[in-house]
Amino acid sequence: MFWTRLLSGIALLILAVCFILAGGPALAAILCLISVIAYRELGRALGFGAADPGKKALVYTGTALTVLYYIWIYFSAVMAYPAPVSAVAAAQSYMGSYLYRALAFGMAAAFIVFLFVYVFRFPAYHGREVTAACFSFFYAPVMLSFLFLTREGFLSGRYLVWFIFLCSWGSDTCAYAVGVLIGRHKMTPRLSPKKSIEGAVGGIAGAALLCALYVYLVERYAADAVFGISPAAAAALGAVGAMVSMVGDLAASAFKRDYGIKDYGRLIPGHGGIMDRFDSVIVTAPLIYIGLSLLLAP
Repeated sequence: MFWTRLLSGIALLILAVCFILAGGPALAAILCLISVIAYRELGRALGFGAADPGKKALVYTGTALTVLYYIWIYFSAVMAYPAPVSAVAAAQSYMGSYLYRALAFGMAAAFIVFLFVYVFRFPAYHGREVTAACFSFFYAPVMLSFLFLTREGFLSGRYLVWFIFLCSWGSDTCAYAVGVLIGRHKMTPRLSPKKSIEGAVGGIAGAALLCALYVYLVERYAADAVFGISPAAAAALGAVGAMVSMVGDLAASAFKRDYGIKDYGRLIPGHGGIMDRFDSVIVTAPLIYIGLSLLLAP
């Protein structure tokens, strides 16, 4: 089990590096696919993805909306304002306001479509099913899209986007190592008995250190990286991102406890489903995007 999990983790890391370095349509396409799978996993877990063939409208609607949403976000980034040429502006979210409007439009339009399904299929679906479908759409596809927005919304996005993984997967690794070594006090014994307070502190401190070190090394050795962020600010962002990452991990676990499931899926050997592996990334991505937008605001 350990080696299966390790090999799967290495494969995921390699794929993440390849698609994030590629950016553009390749990244949008893979995130769209991941989001569709995550939405359908949530559908099975929360109960609106019913086995009854006559009650698949919410699943099909959310799947179609996810694809349309990523197409919309991708072309919004492509058609945004021309990139600035100054070195300082190179670190800033030059298309920030444009993408904010695109994001707001996409979420509002999706919500209205779900209401249409609810009204015109009534009483096929209960209100709680429609609510769960809307929640799942915002929880997985929309939140994950901030990975793409971070990568494409900043001129140094190919470097800045790694803050998301340093705060999620990096802090998780640090928390695990510290927890195994000195973990004594349970953090949430009823929700996740293996997580300790010492591990959580280690994860937060580890993410802060990783982000500060990352900024220092990249700005020192990557000629085209102009962050405009001090190591201290990066450490603060990393610490906050790690805390949010842990909440995302625990929230996904809470849903599994509430609905009596062990894993969201079996797609990734040793890890479970997409939601099991990306639960922390999902909530960390928008936090990092907002944090960078504030830190790099002109």
